[in-house]
Amino acid sequence: MENTLPQEESSEFRARRKIRLGDLLVQHRVISEAQLQAALAEQKKSGHKLGNTLIELGFLEEDRLLAFLSQQLKIPFVDLGKYKLDSDKVRALPETIARRFRVLVLELTDQDVLVGMADPTDLFAYDKVAHALKRRVRQALVRESDLLRVMDRIYRRTEELNSLAGELDEELSQGDVDLGLMLQTVEENDAPVFRLLQTLFEDALQARASDIHIEPDEDVLRIRQRVDGVLSEQVMTEKRIAPALVQRLKLLAGLDISEKRLPQDGRFQIKVKHHSVDVRLSTMPVQYGEAVVMRLLDQTSGVLDIDQLGLGEEMAARLRRLVHMPHGIVLVTGPTGSGKTTTLYASLRELNTPERKIITVEDPVEYRLPRINQVQVKEKIGLTFAKVLRTALRQDPDVVMVGEMRDLETAQIGLRAAITGHLVLSTLHTNSAIGTVSRLLDMGAPPYLLASALLAVVAQRLVRRICPDCSEVVEPDAQQRTWLDNVLGAGRMPERFYRGAGCNQCGGTGYRGRVGVYELLEMDAAMVAALRTSDLQGFSDAVARNEGYRSIAQQAMDYAVEGVTSLEEVMRIAGDADMDTGR
Repeated sequence: MENTLPQEESSEFRARRKIRLGDLLVQHRVISEAQLQAALAEQKKSGHKLGNTLIELGFLEEDRLLAFLSQQLKIPFVDLGKYKLDSDKVRALPETIARRFRVLVLELTDQDVLVGMADPTDLFAYDKVAHALKRRVRQALVRESDLLRVMDRIYRRTEELNSLAGELDEELSQGDVDLGLMLQTVEENDAPVFRLLQTLFEDALQARASDIHIEPDEDVLRIRQRVDGVLSEQVMTEKRIAPALVQRLKLLAGLDISEKRLPQDGRFQIKVKHHSVDVRLSTMPVQYGEAVVMRLLDQTSGVLDIDQLGLGEEMAARLRRLVHMPHGIVLVTGPTGSGKTTTLYASLRELNTPERKIITVEDPVEYRLPRINQVQVKEKIGLTFAKVLRTALRQDPDVVMVGEMRDLETAQIGLRAAITGHLVLSTLHTNSAIGTVSRLLDMGAPPYLLASALLAVVAQRLVRRICPDCSEVVEPDAQQRTWLDNVLGAGRMPERFYRGAGCNQCGGTGYRGRVGVYELLEMDAAMVAALRTSDLQGFSDAVARNEGYRSIAQQAMDYAVEGVTSLEEVMRIAGDADMDTGR
């Protein structure tokens, strides 16, 4: 189909593009002449567009500029956060053109196309889109930050992954291919298996995935990514590429590529679009080959500090005071993937000064920290938590961080270190702060030692945030009302809850990102007295009387009422937790 753009519209389009944005803004007294000249001077240095430069310099707010452009160019402004997009229509415009010219297809018919543009005055972009889609082009103005976010979601590398998988499958189907040679030749960056993995990591980073799962099935290969705690799946029919992917990953992690009968663990570091990503890899033999799970740790983002954890001012101040205690033990608890390591590293960052000797015992070492002596546990050669911990205590440390208290021996050494002048930080897999004490006693930790050493327990979870762009008030259904009556008491239900309706910004899920939910239990005299006699009921009663303690479920409910998370998320993490919010 030939471009049906009418000549008169094209002429009008070209005529209005001759108007200079800076002159228009000064003419309508949106900015002053002095501000324009300052922005033009800065623009020469940065190379950014004039509009962006004005916003960066604080001369103009983005919303005001967008409203002004919409009025002057006589084109509508479209809020992409609320606009319903068809992904197939968006992908009608090649990604290279869309990203280069900041253009997004909003509507597409046989006759014309409506596109959202960050810069509608870009004549070259207009012509390029008209030529690529061979349709009459209508324009709308969109916010550039929203446009880029939507592009990252819709222009996922699904098609590229399928194409590379097909290319690798075709190469492997040729009987004379030396797979071992191809996999070991790192210089061959253009080999399909290498490019497929590179694209896979780029896609995962773009989607903010925390894990990648590679799972061979009977007839297909499944690649799944965990984003905000939830897995999404892509299915590939080229099942025979699975061994090639696994072997390349094993080589990167320094594992034995000939061993396919036993699980293996390793790690490697890759650079993806200016991001340094640490990859923890685990292989496991399954029915149709080897399954691989990779945990992605973006080293570029660095370690958070205590104020960035989302504890709230009061709890952050309490945790900061606790980690500055000269001795004792602080435990961080929660299930796998709840952010325990993040909390520990934030505490270490708080303590990391030249005056303190800090030693960590980890499996694995997740983030490299300057000045801190970090030891990687290696069970195969007998370098266990307990053995390293004993040695660490002879290195004159002030602070010791134990990655996990997995057994009684490690727990006892840690507790004894805490009462002999060391601050000990560690983690435990329990569901609540109260459950942590019960777990340690069940492991065999002496009650007198636990009572003397334990300073506090931080229990935590991660809940999904409601997308702010599609948040709406919602009424609880009958099942939720029954649950709320049971845990809160009849007549004590909050007035309103919220949910995410689903939009372009969150990919239709209603959620975007996660937030930590915490409880901080500090030991008091009544709790210590109950612990000394292993009186768990007395300990629970003492916790109930403690005015400074609020459970995870209570904080999660606060978040639900504030619109941070949904009632479904509260119910998911609450379980059998005490929901007596009347304390």
